[in-house]
Formats: sequence, structure tokens, C-alpha cells
Amino acid sequence: MLPRVSDMRAPAPLHGELAAELRLRGFEGDLAPAFGDRIVSATDNSIYQLLPQLVVFPRRVDDLVRITRIVAEPRFKDIVFAPRGGGTGTNGQSLTEGLVVDVSRHMNGILEINPAERWVRVQAGVVKDQLNAALAEHGLFFPPELSTSNRATIGGMISTDASGQGSCLYGKTRDHVLELTTVLLDGTVWTSRPLEDEELRQIQQRTDLVGAVHRLVDAIQCEQADLIAAHFPKLNRCLSGYDLAHIRDDRGRFNLNSILCGSEGTLALIAEAKLNVVPIPKHSALVNVRYGSFDAALRDAQELIQFGAASIETVDSRVLGLAQDDVVWDSVRQYFPEDDGQRAMGVNLVEFVGDTEQEVESPVHRITEALVSADASRGRRGFSVARGETEVNAIWNMRKKSVGLLGNMQGDKRPIPFVEDTTVPPEHLANYIAEFRALLDARGLVYGMFGHVDAGVLHVRPAIDMKDPAQERLIREITEEVVRITRKYGGLLWGEHGKGVRSEFSPRFFGPLYPILQSIKAAFDPRNQLNPGKIAAPEDGQLLTIDGLTTRGQLDRTIPTSVRAAYDEALHCNGNGACFSWDSDEAMCPSYKATRDRRHSPKGRASLIREWLRQLAALGVDPESEAAVLRRGSAWRHFPAKLRNSLAREPDFSHAVKEAMDGCLACKSCSGQCPIKVDVPTFRAKFLEVYHGRYLRPLRDHLVGSLESMLPALGKMRWLYNLAIDSPPGRAAMRAIGLVHTPKFAQVSIGRELAARGIAVATPELLAALTVEQRARSVVLVQDAFTSWYEPRIVLAVLDLIQAIGFRPFIAPFRPNGKPLHVHGFLGAFARAASRNSGMLRDLAASGVELVGVDASMTLTYRSEYGMLADADRPPPVFLLQEWLARRCDAIPKTGAGAEYLLLPHCSERSLALPSLRNWQAAFAAAGADLRILPSGCCGMAGTYGHEAEHRATSEQIYGMSWGPQVNKWARSGRLLATGYSCRSQVKIMDDQPLLHPAEALLACLRGR
Repeated sequence: MLPRVSDMRAPAPLHGELAAELRLRGFEGDLAPAFGDRIVSATDNSIYQLLPQLVVFPRRVDDLVRITRIVAEPRFKDIVFAPRGGGTGTNGQSLTEGLVVDVSRHMNGILEINPAERWVRVQAGVVKDQLNAALAEHGLFFPPELSTSNRATIGGMISTDASGQGSCLYGKTRDHVLELTTVLLDGTVWTSRPLEDEELRQIQQRTDLVGAVHRLVDAIQCEQADLIAAHFPKLNRCLSGYDLAHIRDDRGRFNLNSILCGSEGTLALIAEAKLNVVPIPKHSALVNVRYGSFDAALRDAQELIQFGAASIETVDSRVLGLAQDDVVWDSVRQYFPEDDGQRAMGVNLVEFVGDTEQEVESPVHRITEALVSADASRGRRGFSVARGETEVNAIWNMRKKSVGLLGNMQGDKRPIPFVEDTTVPPEHLANYIAEFRALLDARGLVYGMFGHVDAGVLHVRPAIDMKDPAQERLIREITEEVVRITRKYGGLLWGEHGKGVRSEFSPRFFGPLYPILQSIKAAFDPRNQLNPGKIAAPEDGQLLTIDGLTTRGQLDRTIPTSVRAAYDEALHCNGNGACFSWDSDEAMCPSYKATRDRRHSPKGRASLIREWLRQLAALGVDPESEAAVLRRGSAWRHFPAKLRNSLAREPDFSHAVKEAMDGCLACKSCSGQCPIKVDVPTFRAKFLEVYHGRYLRPLRDHLVGSLESMLPALGKMRWLYNLAIDSPPGRAAMRAIGLVHTPKFAQVSIGRELAARGIAVATPELLAALTVEQRARSVVLVQDAFTSWYEPRIVLAVLDLIQAIGFRPFIAPFRPNGKPLHVHGFLGAFARAASRNSGMLRDLAASGVELVGVDASMTLTYRSEYGMLADADRPPPVFLLQEWLARRCDAIPKTGAGAEYLLLPHCSERSLALPSLRNWQAAFAAAGADLRILPSGCCGMAGTYGHEAEHRATSEQIYGMSWGPQVNKWARSGRLLATGYSCRSQVKIMDDQPLLHPAEALLACLRGR
């Protein structure tokens, strides 16, 4: 039996005292000293892992003041701390072994928008896309564009002086900061802004920390101006951490924000910011130029700059190839066709924006004329033009996913960030990258490249297996060479993503300016407590080094290879944080969106599983072997021991993992939408199987897991079952085992209705007896438990629809699909049920008649969860209804007469079969109707999750974030459709609105209703 896993790694005593003191002094936010909370904050998007001793989530500025004042006391002088926002840094900027101050959970309000003066005031934890969604109604936006914009916080952007696509036009974050409210290390709340000389002199007279730093920084500007001018990088990305070159702005005003922006949390805690915002361009176009080599794309970019583009981005063939295997490609494939059967080896994306169509079309016309008339010596193959917000944004979305797509490269070697944002003058970029590629090629490394060629920034991520000590040494070796060639071409090692752990190279790049950086750090943080070792260290301090910290790879290598392979759905998470998306209309991840607790996210759950596996490895336990034993043994064999363990409830880290897994809806959104394809439902099921080898399962799990098998028998006495569960004692009994809103059987008997329609149950013999022509005009409908027993009207509508377009439907015998077993970790029982079901489906498919499913979630189980079966046991293709209809559009009569419908898809369709949504639109268009796919996240039901009593409140919260507003707006129109059984159930429970399945609406169109 699986042993207990240690959960005794409590915070250091001093941090325990700190937590107690914070609460005593009135700290209003959340304190998270538990090991699980700290593990989740131990990583970012870098290669490093540092376990903090305490994580705190301030609720307001007063909490930040409490933190700084308490840690300034002598007894807490050894406390170090670091602020954290989105946690998307690639260089460990927010990682610490001390105290993490995370402002993203509570300090995320948009405080004021002034459209007339074009500024906004926000708290530090506001996400960039959240801000732009609020600004959009005023025709404004905050322009620094990031690939992580759906989870990057404004505080984090300020801390790294973030920039990205379009920086040559719009500048960096610093260029838009009007005022910055920070909490200094003495507890002073200070709002910094550009100052005229008289105001500066008044502030310099103060005797506190505010006066001291203003005096120092002003003296640096006055006394060291020549030295700064001689040595400071003259680049679009002049990132040094403390921007000495811009202490005075172009109007001669003193601006402390030039020092604070880009300081990576080493000088002060950012609380609020007043930001300049700009009008959204009314028109845009994107010229996509294809090349025969990536070098040709880089060199040609310098020619394309002359056309006055807002931005020029480049992507290499490896990133393009990975995009083609992702759901994102379906929305952009038409813009990147093959040229004479060959894929592009590189592309340049050239964007033009303007307030009038002429402002855009004039340069587009000039560049396309030049592209058409140019000779082939430049390596150009062809180009396409995308126009308008929808089309342009689709391509930018593909480009923004580049980081994640690289991380999804298969194998143990994965592209990682450590030299991935170097910058050189744009005119030197092609030669510089040629040398960069040569040093990687000499080591036989695979890598991907993409970036901002107009600014001289290219993201390069070599694929390295950090679990291999020999490959780990490449981090130092390659970095040193990249430093050499970057300096050779007048560039910087850190062009966009900050220094962080790479700060050890500051003295090399800044030479005589480095002591100035040290003096600034010492003035703001005399005890070197705030994010020490980064940007600059005081004279008696040490900078961090790139190979001096614990890495994820070092920890992962303690897990046996076979176990890593078995849990690779979790082990390859690279911390990019796409699952922290702010947008409630994105399916991933509903539990995180509702709780704002990062344990309840794919990244958080992957982090917890990795730690669980490491601890098991230290105990010499193989969870896969344990699972195999459990599957072979009797279910009752270990009952006495499991009962004792469950009653004792001893400290066990497994309980913390179980808590995070229980919050997962098993909606599969992560498995499709995470760029790394972190698949929480799969490793969750594996964990639950092993966990319940030590601890008892709740009775509810057994009931839900066996439900499919019991349905045929229960269905024969449906009236009695419905009466029982709808009675007060029945509801009380269900709630006692943890179930609410238990669905009732439909009064319609599907068997009687099939007989009345003359629809036969499919058998191999019956199908084999059909002629070839008859088989081509036949289809077998594969039943699922939920629509057949609870919504048979939909099954019948699908059968009628098939007949209406001239095909003969058969219905497959009902067999348990097994998905509920998989969700709850009954993997042995699931494998047996899936194998039996697959055998039946293979026998039916052998005739050549196609198989079609009704419910999206259950049908997609054949493609997803059934993947755990051996190849010989896997099912044949089972098409979603819309996939089958889309290939039969010519058979659909055009009788819809312009009817308009709106669709809320199941989240599994968005995640695992995104192109199939257009299949629905094609089928409706063939019938003469219009179907609009509404933006939506998760409905909150997700199978059994919304029926579980302890999750019902969260389920309703998730529903209210996305589905609720759409249902309230559209349901009464009678035109709102939903593909998922669970989704329709949730809408009925929450808003008492019956939604149609798309098949019902399409059938109504064909019948002229």
C-alpha cells in the first residue's frame, strides 16, 4: 500500500513569526504558509525553482505598508521578499526563498478611466487584457503588446519595463507610465511623476527615504551625464533595470519612474499606476511574406522597414510547423499556403495601422507592389494580406502562442528560456543571428526563433533536457558565448524579459556604470532585503548566477524515468501560465478563474503532482506499480487499512494534492488549450487511483462510477426512481452522499420511439447484409448515457435529421462509455469498459458504415481518454454530428429562410475539436440559416462537478462569469443553442431555460419551422 507522503515541510520559524505578526498588525489579505501553496509559487516561466517560506496576498496598499514596516524591524532583518504578479517571468525575477508578495489575487481593480484625457489608474494586479477590455468601450487601449497579455499584470509589466510587438511605434511600458504609487522600504507610500526643478528641490529637502533617493538620483544625472551617454546602450530596448539615460525626460523634467520601471521589484513595492492610453486604430492590415530560408526573412526585414510599418515580426519554420499541429492553425492556414508543395521556412508579418482606410491601404499597396515586382534573389516565395481586426488578430494570436508552441516540442529536450531575448541594432540582426545559430548548430541543438525584427530582438530557445547533468552544463557554456557575440554587435543579453538571475552579467555590460546601479540599490534598500541578487547588489552583496540556483530539471531528475513517462502530462509544464488567463470567455481554466487560487490551475496542479512524485521517489515507491497492483487485486482487500488511514487523517502531502485535484472540473480545456498540452484530467485520474489505494473513496464516487451500468435497469422503473429522488427524503439521501440536483429520467422511452420510427439496432450482421450503396447512405448513431436516458428527444431529433437529409440511421446498442469511471480514477474498471465498448464499435465499423455520436463530451472521449488503451483495443473513428453533417452539406435542403441562431458550445469542443464549430456553421449555412458562435467559457457543470454538493457554489460562480450573461441575453429569443448535455442541465437549473440542441434547430429549419 502507498506510504504516507511527508507534509511536514513547514515554513522556517522566523517566517512563521512574520505571519503571526502580520495578522496581529491587522493584515487584511491572505496568508499562505502551507507547503502546497508555496510549491505553486516556487516556479515561473524560467528553468529555476525556489521554494518560498511564505506567500502573502495583500488586499490593499495598507497591507503593503504593514509588510515593509514589519520586515524593517531588527528581528526580521534576515527576511528577504519579492513581489509577484502574473508569475510569467523567464528569468526568475519573482522567485525567492523568502517571502512572496503576490498582488494578483486581490489588488486587481481598475480604479479610474478618464477617456477625455486618455489616462487610466489601476492597481498593480490588473491584467493587461483585462484593462484593454475595459478601455475598448472608450475606443482606447494600453499598447505595449505581450504574448502573455491575458495573464501579465500591469505591476509585472512595469517591473520589467515590458515591451513587445509594436514597440517601435508605441514604445515600452515606461513610456506610458504617468504616475507610479509605490511603497518604499521604510513604509512610505509615494507617488512619483515627472517633476519640474522647483518641485524636485522641495522633495529633496525631506529627511526620509523619499528625500534621500531623489537627492541621489538627481546627483547621478548631473554628475555622471557624460559617462552615462558614453556607456548606456543606444537601443530600442535600452533595458538596464534602472534607466539612467532617461532620468530627465525630453522636456527636461526629473522622473524617478525611469529608475523604478524595469527595477524588477528590487527597489519598492508597486501598488498603483496612472497610465497613458491611446486610441485604438480603426483600420489594420497584415502583410504575411513567406521565405525559402529564415536567414532570408531576417535580411529582408531591413528592406521592409522602409515602408513605415507599425511592426515587423518574424517566425521561423519550426514555430510554424508546431503551429500547424495546434488548434490555432485552423484560423490562419489560408494565409500561409505552400509554395510549389513547400512550406515556408520563415515568414515576416508586416503590420500597418491607421485611423482611415487610406492610411493603411496606401502603404499596403506600396509594399505589395514591391513584393510582386522584386526578383527572387531575396528568397521571397509569396505573400498574403489579412485585413480587419478579426483576421489580423487571428494571426497575431498564432504569433503570441509561439512561446508555448515551442514548449510543446516532443521529447525530453524542450526549448527553454535563458538566452532568448537578446537585442542588437536591427541592421546587425541577420549577421548576429547567423553567428548565434552557428554556435547552436555546432552543438547539434534544435531550436526555434521568433521575434521583433524591427527592434532587433529575436527570441531563441534551444531545446535542452535539464534533467541531464551533461546538458545542464550547456546553460553556462552557451550563455557565455552569447554574451560575447551580443557585446560584439553592440547589443544586450536582456532585450525584453528582464535580467533576473542573469544579473551576474550586469558588470560586463555596464562597466563603469555598474557602481552607479549599486548606489541606487543601496539607497532604496539599505538592508538588501527586496529581491536581492538581481539587477545590482550592494558592495557587500552578491549577484545571483545562472548556474547557482536550483532548477526544475535537477528536481525532476530524482523521479525515475518510467514514472516521468507515465506522468508526462504534468512533467512537461514549463510554467508559461497560459492557464492564468483573465478572460472568462476562454474555457481554460474555470476553477482558477473562480477561485483566483493558483493551486486550482493546470500549472498549480502540475506543480503539486511533480512534488508528490519526487517525494514518492525518495521513498522508493513507483506509483505506476502501485496502480497495477490495485487493478489486479480485490477492491476489498485493503479496506481495513484504508479505513484506519481515513479515520486517522495523519499529515500527508497527498491530501494537499487531492484537494487541488478535487477542484478540477475535468473539462479537458487544458489538454487542448494549454500550449504544452498539460492534461490535468488524465494525471488527476492516475493520482486518484493511487490515492484511493491508501484512503477510502466516498460512496458517491462508487455510485457515479457505476451509473452508466445501472441505467438500463433503473430505466425500466423510471417513474419510481424519479419519484424517489424528487421526494424530500430522496433529496436528503442524495445530499447525504454529496449529490445535489440529481437529474431525473425522461418520461419518453427511447426504445418505444425507435420501434415506432422503424429504426433498427445495429448489429454487424445487419450492416454486413446491406449493399455497398446502402452502406454509403447509412450511419450508426452511437448512444451515450446522458442523452439516451435523460434527453432522448435529442437522440430522436438527430435520427430524424439524418433521415431528413436522405440517410438511413441505425442505432448502436447501448454500452457504457466509461467516462465517469475515468473522471473519478477507476482506471481499471474504465479500461475494461472501454475495451468492451471499443470491441463493439470496431465490429460495427467493419461494415464500412460510419459511426456518429450525439453528446460532444462523450463522443470526444473516444479520441481522448480511450488513448490509454493499447492500439489494438482502440475504437474506430466516431464522428461528432457536425463533422459528419459538414461532409454531407450537399444533401441538406436549403429551407432555413434566413433563420438566425446562436451557439454556446461545450468546452470540450472548443478545446479538442475547435474546427468542428465551423462544421456546425457550414451545416446551418447549407440549410439557409445563420449560426453565430458566442464567446463563452465553461458552464460550471462539467459532468458531475456541478452535482457535487461541496462544489455547487463554485459551479454557480463559474456559470455566472460567462454563460449566465449570455443566457440572460439570448435564451428567451428561442434561438440560443447548446451542444452539451451538462450545459443544458446547468442552464435549466440556474435560469429555468430549456435550450435546444443544434440538431433540433437544424431539423426545425428543414421542416420549415
